[in-house]
Formats: sequence, C-alpha cells, structure tokens
Amino acid sequence: NSSESHNCAKSILTSDRLQVVVTLSAFFNETWETANCANCLKNNSEGLSNSTVEFLDLFNKSLTCFEHNLQGQAINLSTNNYTEVCKNCNGTYRMLNDLYNNLQRLNRHGAESGHPVHLCIDVEDAMNITRKLWSRTFNCSVPCSDTVPVIAVSSFILFLPIVFYLSSFLHSKQKKRILILPKRIQSNASLVNIQEKYS
Repeated sequence: NSSESHNCAKSILTSDRLQVVVTLSAFFNETWETANCANCLKNNSEGLSNSTVEFLDLFNKSLTCFEHNLQGQAINLSTNNYTEVCKNCNGTYRMLNDLYNNLQRLNRHGAESGHPVHLCIDVEDAMNITRKLWSRTFNCSVPCSDTVPVIAVSSFILFLPIVFYLSSFLHSKQKKRILILPKRIQSNASLVNIQEKYS
C-alpha cells in the first residue's frame, strides 16, 4: 500500500534493537556536516568547485616540488639542511598559501559553494600538512617584511618622551630665584647705636 510505504520503510529500518541503519545514516550525515564537505562542491553538488580543483592542483605541485628537491638533497638530510627545498619551492608554496587565504576570505561570503563560514576539511587538512612541512620539517621561515617599519615606528614612539622633556628644558626660561629679605623692625640694639651716634 503506497500510503503506508513510509511507515513500512520506517518499521523495517528501525526493526532491530540497535537500529544500525539509522545510526549509520545519522553518523555519516553528521560527519558530512561537521567536515563541511559541501563547501568543496558546486552549488548543485555535481562535482568539485573550480577553486577546490585549483587548490588541490597547487597542493599537488607543492608536494611534488618538496619531493623533487628532497631527492637532490639526500646526502644533506642528516644535517637538516633544506635550503634547496626552501629556495626552489618558495614560489609554489606562496601561491598555495595566498590561494588558501583568498578561499577563506571568499568562503565567509558563501562564494561558489553557497555554504558560508568554513572551508571543507580536505582543503584545510591539505593546507595544514603543507604549512607543517614548510615551517617545522623544512624550517623555511621567511622573515616578516614588516619588521623594519615596526622597529622604526616603535623606536620613534619610545624616543618621543625624551625629545619632549629635552625640548621643554631647553626652551623654557630658567628663572633665577631672587631671595627677597623680609622687612623687619630694627632691633633695639641698632636703635641705641643710632641714638648714640646723633647725640
């Protein structure tokens, strides 16, 4: 009976005590939502979004670059010298990092996938792996380009109080204190001296 088909399916799915099918279905649905898997797909879920394909392509190029340059440095690996990896793969890594940052910024507005907030777990995991390899394993830290301006501004701000107090000291009028003796009534002894003088 078609009118009872829903109830029939429900009774079959929940017929066992553990309700294995329902539990598994809920688990996979929750995993899909938690991992933001829909954010790697196009709006109609026909396939991977263009940005995801571009990211995964750059990710594979970065790993290939790491692997290729590590083969050339097989002798120096014991000394943890990965200068060739850092030098030759810097461009690819920067492109991947910039693309990831752009995807994060765009995804906040629900671009392409229509699901805002987080990138899918595949993209986030791939970027985490790459950053870990780049910074921890290969120790390819690039000095921050903002270091010089930050030091200059900090030094200027710290130097301002010294300039202020020095200029106020130099430009203020240094008034010498003149001691004014108070006018007092002359003592009796001096009056006696004056009287004797005139008498």
